[in-house]
Amino acid sequence: MKITDFLLALKLQKGVGYVKMLQIASQLDVEEVDPVQLNALDLPLSFREICLRAYRDEKAEETINRIKKQCQVISFFDSEYPEQLRQIYQPPLILFARGNLDLLKKEIVTIVGSRMATDYSYQVINRLMPNLVKQDLVIASGLAKGVDSLAHEAALRNNGKTIAVVGNGLNHYYPLQNHNLQDEIVQKGLILSEYLPDTPPRPFRFPQRNRILSGLSRSVIVTEAKEKSGSLITANLALQENRDVYAVPGPITSTLSEGPNKLIEAGANPIIDFELKRERFDNLTTNILFSD
Repeated sequence: MKITDFLLALKLQKGVGYVKMLQIASQLDVEEVDPVQLNALDLPLSFREICLRAYRDEKAEETINRIKKQCQVISFFDSEYPEQLRQIYQPPLILFARGNLDLLKKEIVTIVGSRMATDYSYQVINRLMPNLVKQDLVIASGLAKGVDSLAHEAALRNNGKTIAVVGNGLNHYYPLQNHNLQDEIVQKGLILSEYLPDTPPRPFRFPQRNRILSGLSRSVIVTEAKEKSGSLITANLALQENRDVYAVPGPITSTLSEGPNKLIEAGANPIIDFELKRERFDNLTTNILFSD
């Protein structure tokens, strides 16, 4: 059995979460998996029994075949897996995708911000996007309403490429208002998820999704965001993973500028002329960035 199929079969087993999968996967460095190898793993007997059950599970095999008809499946061990993402703490072991996987090999810039974005974000993103596309940068975001949608739409409108990382399975549209946008991204870009295709959206999955957004990228841009928000989670993760962080300064009277202004105070690169200045700042601090 190919390693990717085995990991997917393992993911389908009841009671197997990320930690168990990681413990098992960390001892597998082969293209093909067989029972002899699984029995020889230096793992508790209960873990080895889970591995053998997954390997022999005919129902799981049927499910895997059905999933592969719905989307592309790549694992940590596949050449298609993005190198940037391999470097992060707790990288996803399985990714489900629809669209152009070649985009994962390009330089990616993530744009995040408030779901309640104002016209300020709209103007900044639309004036910034042509310069990003001109540099052949792929734009990533989370397909939420607000800044995420603005970023995806602006990339497509400027004939650029975009990646949406979602906090649910690919068979769901969330939010529903982005149904057409999601379909367009599949045709012209890439949709990614670490969740099985039928997994519904749940609030706790979106912070988990944020580590993928920051991990894929060389740079993260924050437009409007409250000081305690998912966007600041993404920025904080980006700092921890030694990514470039950019922020759009805003009026101190606006609660949606609290997040970006705080990032700039911590050493993030301010965007002041619709260009990304590519200097690296090594004095970024993470201790003052926090989220609920």
